[in-house]
Amino acid sequence: MAKVPWILAALALLAGVLLNLFAPEPYMGLPLLAAAPLVAGATLTFRSALAVVCVTCVVSVALDIERGRPATPLFVDLAVVGLIGALALGVNRLIVRQGRDLALARDVAEAVQRAVLPDPPAEAGPLAVAAGYTTAQAEARIGGDFYAVQETPFGVRMIIGDVRGKGLQAVAAVSVALGAFRQEAEYAPTLDALGRRMDEALARAAAGSGPVISSEGFITAVLAEVSADGEALRLMNRGHPPPYLVHEGQLVRLDPTVPQLPLGVGLGDIAPMATEPVDVVPLPPEASLLLITDGVTEARDKQGAFYDPVLSGRLGRRFTDPETLVETLTKDVGRWTEGDHEDDMAILAVTRRRPPHAT
Repeated sequence: MAKVPWILAALALLAGVLLNLFAPEPYMGLPLLAAAPLVAGATLTFRSALAVVCVTCVVSVALDIERGRPATPLFVDLAVVGLIGALALGVNRLIVRQGRDLALARDVAEAVQRAVLPDPPAEAGPLAVAAGYTTAQAEARIGGDFYAVQETPFGVRMIIGDVRGKGLQAVAAVSVALGAFRQEAEYAPTLDALGRRMDEALARAAAGSGPVISSEGFITAVLAEVSADGEALRLMNRGHPPPYLVHEGQLVRLDPTVPQLPLGVGLGDIAPMATEPVDVVPLPPEASLLLITDGVTEARDKQGAFYDPVLSGRLGRRFTDPETLVETLTKDVGRWTEGDHEDDMAILAVTRRRPPHAT
């Protein structure tokens, strides 16, 4: 691919030479000669573009001399090629400067996101932890998917979520949501209370700082808690794609018993007061909890079919560590979409480690 700009500039120069030599007199090749510096200025380095401009000026003079043109047209043609060459070099400098500014902005945005969304710990209580983040486009390294794992007095608590939006606005919302989770996970006695406190924190941030939440105004999330002994798993789904339990070659989707509104909606709990919004399921040794964002479930193949982790079959085997599970799912989604992701994709997996005394 690096040779293509050179080829295009050379072809324009060659076409201009041929037209000057063999076309009828009214159809001179000057426009194509002038196109060569433009192509070079837009696609090559400054030094390479300067070389093309100089060669084009020499070729223009040589062609006019070969055809016996008088001095005035010769200097006019040289002035035209030289002026267009100078403009091409100016465009080259602007493109380089804008490229540097864009790269700097992307690096700053990525640094902001890494500060807001650091890698989770490799171990938390009785759990081994792994996570993965895949952006929809290599040029866009910043998005609204997030996750966190934290040891608390109530067990290991974790969250995976998706802000409705992208860019720096989404990162601002992620910062608020993760800050609220890390603070309140230490003190909220239940997942239900933790969800309500996060709602309150998001409402305060929106009221005090303007629209830090995205234009759609909400965040989908799954809150999870694993007891200190690792045996009990509690889940509360706030409008997010359900997680999966992976154990002994089986993949089971954990749909919520009681649907809940996303975080930040501000409409209160839609469940009846007497209904417990938290589901409790056992977590056997070496079983894994797989949490995902909609970048996984909404991934499409070339025919438009959605990806389904259960139907895929690639996850229907034994996984003894979360890293392999995350890597397998990431590769399987990439295979399904043939690398054409339309949305960011976050994956968080935790595996209950077998106690050392177990056989």
